[in-house]
Amino acid sequence: MGKISGLVKKHRDGAIFNLFVTPGAKSTIFPSGFNKWRNCIEIMISSPAKDNKANKEVIRTIADYFEKPVENVLIISGAKNRLKSVLIKDISLEFASERLKVSLNGL
Repeated sequence: MGKISGLVKKHRDGAIFNLFVTPGAKSTIFPSGFNKWRNCIEIMISSPAKDNKANKEVIRTIADYFEKPVENVLIISGAKNRLKSVLIKDISLEFASERLKVSLNGL
């Protein structure tokens, strides 16, 4: 799986991966790239990093991308940081990894 290998980690409730968030972008894009120095997936969101708006948009965007309800997506660390760890409940490691691999052009 190349660079994606090890990026998504198994969790007893689903899968975890790290995000690097760019708030205040012109449009919301996920995944917008791969940050090899931080070993995380990049996401651009249009909401500002104010009053938890950015985090809410991150959750909605991830939920839509993986076709899960927003209740299944949790920011488990980095709520006040651009670098976040996200848990997606009720998703297999294989499905999450493959979906991201295809979107990131096989990285």
